[in-house]
Amino acid sequence: MTKQIHLAAHFPGVNNTTVWSDPAAGSHIEFSSFVHLAQTAERAKFDFFFLAEGLRLREQGGRIYDLDVVGRPDTFTVLAALAAVTDRLGLAGTINSTFNEPYEVARQFASLDHLSAGRAAWNVVTSWDAFTGENFRRGGFLAREDRYTRAESFLRTAWKLFDTGVGPFEHTDRHFDISGTFGVPRSPQGRPVILQAGDSEEGREFAAATADAIFSRYATLEEGQRFYRDVKGRLARHGRSPEQLKILPAATFVLGDTDADAQEKAAEVRRQQVSGATAIRFLEQVWNRDLSGYDPDGPLPEVEPLTGENTIAKGRASVRMFKDPVATVREWRERAAAKNLSIRDLVIDVSARQTFTGSAASVATQINDLVQQDAADGFILVPHVTPGGLDEFADTVVPLLQDRGVFRADYTGPTLRDHLGVR
Repeated sequence: MTKQIHLAAHFPGVNNTTVWSDPAAGSHIEFSSFVHLAQTAERAKFDFFFLAEGLRLREQGGRIYDLDVVGRPDTFTVLAALAAVTDRLGLAGTINSTFNEPYEVARQFASLDHLSAGRAAWNVVTSWDAFTGENFRRGGFLAREDRYTRAESFLRTAWKLFDTGVGPFEHTDRHFDISGTFGVPRSPQGRPVILQAGDSEEGREFAAATADAIFSRYATLEEGQRFYRDVKGRLARHGRSPEQLKILPAATFVLGDTDADAQEKAAEVRRQQVSGATAIRFLEQVWNRDLSGYDPDGPLPEVEPLTGENTIAKGRASVRMFKDPVATVREWRERAAAKNLSIRDLVIDVSARQTFTGSAASVATQINDLVQQDAADGFILVPHVTPGGLDEFADTVVPLLQDRGVFRADYTGPTLRDHLGVR
């Protein structure tokens, strides 16, 4: 059976895809930028608009990391405002379960679901590092092994509040002991759509038990199929069917008139995304030492990485991606030697790949092939330019997917659950 593709739009910011230097780049804080991307996504009949959130600006060497967004508005404020300028597009926000409280978050999402007539989604994330937590009264520490148990307790407590509507509630467990009266009527969706982004064993199991969609960092066929089989295979033991959880990798793209043209553009985008200074800072996250004296156009450092809990970078999820820095450095040295790569070339090679590159027809084929072969149910697209980076995709790739009958020509229901086909 031919599968229908799900597409979402990510408002870029805290990532390694944004190209600040592009002449078309605009503001990440002015409301007009959020409106432009959201309305483009709705015009293209996307499932939802996704807004990530960082609870503290990342630092490296005591300075704010150069790719971070300074001054992004509050998630709920932006999404509530977008509800007034969109009609069908889902509105997904990232809200942390470590430093917030269930009553407050449930009230905010129930309100957003009412304001948007049933289009709210909650990306449930956790945080365990003390650096981020210094902004909060809890003192900034939650043992890493406890973060998913708190997140699941948080979510199930919020569900109880969503289901209560206006009425009394009571919930007691090791994390929460609350009671009172919930003041928001049951919302159009009942509960917001739940998104989850964890790739660990705990994250996959949490998603299988609770989420309506899970993000994935696997966008190649073989890796995507392995992740797809693993996560979908967990659902039965939670009393759920494979259709109840959508798998949506984040994906970047570069379009051109021809495949060759797109490849040339992609190479330039990669050079813009990884400046010499950015390359050195990226390397410092793995070596865990000051490498500012090295030439980004020169060879990799000969010194070995420093291991341990104290890291040169603070608040960066990517630090935790390299769980074995010694092995990572060994692999990178082998890659650099084999390909004759400088520091900057290596960082581009390992970190700044484009998921989809080619003409509109080629990209449409690539997306459809991955979905039909069960490597994904769709993709969350991350443009490298804000706010107009989605325009060309909406105008050229989407019509081709619609012509193939694998993407909707129009919305068939009012809520985000209708768009995703989850109940």
